[in-house]
Amino acid sequence: MKRHVIIPLIVACALFMQNLDSTSLATALPTIAASFGESPLRLHLAITAYLLAVAAFLPMSGWVADKYGARIVFRVSIVIFTLSSIACGLSQDFNQLIIARIVQGFGGALMVPVGRLILVRSVPKSELVSAMAVMGIPSVIGPIMGPLLGGLITTYSHWRGIFWINVPVGVLGFFLAGKYIENMREEEMKPFDWTGFALTGFGLAATVFGLDTAFAKNSPDALGLGLLASGLIALAIYVVYSRRVPNPIMDLSLMRIPTFRVSVTGGSVFRIGVGAIPFLLPLLMQEGFGYSPVESGALTFLSAAGSLGMRTLSKRVLRKFGYRRVLIWNGLIASLFMGVCAFFNADMPVWIMMALIFWGGVTRSLEFTALNSIAFADVERAEMSHAMSFSQLAQRLSLTLGVALSAIILHQVAGDISPLPVSAFSIAFALIGVVSTLSIFSFMSLHQEAGAVLAGRKAEAKSETN
Repeated sequence: MKRHVIIPLIVACALFMQNLDSTSLATALPTIAASFGESPLRLHLAITAYLLAVAAFLPMSGWVADKYGARIVFRVSIVIFTLSSIACGLSQDFNQLIIARIVQGFGGALMVPVGRLILVRSVPKSELVSAMAVMGIPSVIGPIMGPLLGGLITTYSHWRGIFWINVPVGVLGFFLAGKYIENMREEEMKPFDWTGFALTGFGLAATVFGLDTAFAKNSPDALGLGLLASGLIALAIYVVYSRRVPNPIMDLSLMRIPTFRVSVTGGSVFRIGVGAIPFLLPLLMQEGFGYSPVESGALTFLSAAGSLGMRTLSKRVLRKFGYRRVLIWNGLIASLFMGVCAFFNADMPVWIMMALIFWGGVTRSLEFTALNSIAFADVERAEMSHAMSFSQLAQRLSLTLGVALSAIILHQVAGDISPLPVSAFSIAFALIGVVSTLSIFSFMSLHQEAGAVLAGRKAEAKSETN
């Protein structure tokens, strides 16, 4: 295989595990909650704990890869993720599951961004969109299989099995990475920014966890508000601190690059809705409509199926319309598909829900490909590891906020009512759709020809002129 094909496929093993794990877990949450005697809303911490651990440890991924070599770090992270997946399956109570998910998040914090770093350093920019599309095909198979496989395992076996299916994929990725990936590393290393790591790690974790707990009751929680305030203060201190040190762990100066800035700001707002959908849909199907896990998975997997179909067409669409127009108009359509889920009810024909879920996946996939590729359109090689860590951090944080925000909305609307009423989900979907729609204001700041080289439009324009 050509290099721009084999490398993305290997990296996709990591994405496959992560996506399979997260979508399977979302389908199984109500069953796991019943097994532990917990509320399904409280079990959302199994998702946010993982994402928070990723956000907290992710800033160190680029530095660790540069120092010890991308291949070594990538393989070690696969081992950590695989072993912690087994630990999740062996958990006997809620606390054990959360601890195992945090360790799994540490592995994911290194595994996915370092894998993407390997990709962008190994593939020419002219092939980056195609390589990301190739990488996306196996990684989208995870979300396609996840809801179905999670539903089948949860319904006909035991929910613990959803974590153990990562094991063979992890073993395959470990050996393929050792055979085909170079151990890329930097010869001259700057000191690790431990102060910045502490400020960002604590700041992000305290902010999101504080937000999650402050409004999880009918009246604001004092401890949660204190954590939220402490986290925001720590992040504000880091902004000032990062301007005074030569090598900050999270290089905020990258925001000077227009294409990177838009991918972080607009992309983060858009992904808040994306993070909420996999959490809300299975809960709606099972809590609101009374579907079994396998019935729920059979419907929600259509979102990922739509994503898979768009992966092969993304570059053509970007070449024809350009990044700016795609991000604005497709972002608007994708947000509307999120919001329209507010109209789902038990009497709606199943084929209508299936069509809306499918086309929502199509539009979100196109937006992902555009955001993930344009982020590095104008980033120099020397800044690539910092840019990758920053980009991945923004993505994970926004996904975490999506889950936390949707859980807060459900709790504020429904309180302790069990099962959760459909009306609560309608409000959550509507608000999430509105939030994601706000991303288009950031996309409007892009130059008309932004990302032209990535999309192949620059070469096309020259040939037409000649």
